[in-house]
Amino acid sequence: MTATDTAPTATDTRFRADHLALLESHAIFVLREVASESERPVLLFSGGKDSAVLLHLAVKAFRPGRFPFPVLHIDTGHNFPEVLAFRDARVAELGEELLVARVQDSIDRGRVADPGPGRSRNRLQAVTLLDAITEHRFDAAIGGARRDEDKARAKERVLSFRDTFGQWDPKRQRPELWRLYQGRVLPGEHVRAFPLSDWTELDVWRYIEREGIELPSIYFSHRRPVLERDGMLLAVSEWVQPSPAETVEVASVRFRTVGDATCTGAVRSEARTVEAVIAEIAASRTSERGATRADDRFSESAMEDRKREGYF
Repeated sequence: MTATDTAPTATDTRFRADHLALLESHAIFVLREVASESERPVLLFSGGKDSAVLLHLAVKAFRPGRFPFPVLHIDTGHNFPEVLAFRDARVAELGEELLVARVQDSIDRGRVADPGPGRSRNRLQAVTLLDAITEHRFDAAIGGARRDEDKARAKERVLSFRDTFGQWDPKRQRPELWRLYQGRVLPGEHVRAFPLSDWTELDVWRYIEREGIELPSIYFSHRRPVLERDGMLLAVSEWVQPSPAETVEVASVRFRTVGDATCTGAVRSEARTVEAVIAEIAASRTSERGATRADDRFSESAMEDRKREGYF
């Protein structure tokens, strides 16, 4: 292999720039369309990389005015502290309204059963989200899901319609020919909108690099105590404690995705910069969720089942 086989050419650089510009333009178009066609939209923000990009796009779409919607986080109660700190700082910096719906409140009200200490609360988020949508009468929820995350996500289009029970039926998908979107819903129904639907994980990171978007520190290599469980590296925390048969080690790791700390695995990495992360992802042959989310790894229908229940 020669140097010219790996070195990016001027044409490659222009193509990437044009590709990112097209993705950005379409995402901003979707944000504006949803805001204009909906009476009470909301933007879902977890503090993760995809929602950080989504928030950045919302700034481009609506500044210098305020967002035409509040920002909503569904809090499992098992969050990485670095992510919560980033969430609060970023929304405060923008001066926007942050709503937090907590899974623990759903448990306390008897809406869902507590899975027990150290068990994932990811699936419980669906009920908490649907209750928040009902309480605030939201008719559109904008999220950062991408089609390359999971096979079930690839079945959805930019607009995903949910019935009065918040359920998703793939057979009710509406056509989106020539990027024409029909967002009308009946009373009690709502729509999920995914402006990043056509993006890949690599697109997201290249856009982060281009735009200089800040992220929580756990997306970059750092040393922390971890243990191996079911083939995954879990960060030791108040919710993840070693059993007598497990060994804790301090390793250099980073996270490709963030979620409930009980089921979100780290990857061994020395990538401390955006450029290094991009190179690492470009060489990877596994999806971020397939490699690092325990609740998605052992069942091909896990995500689809949850989406039918009202999940993101």
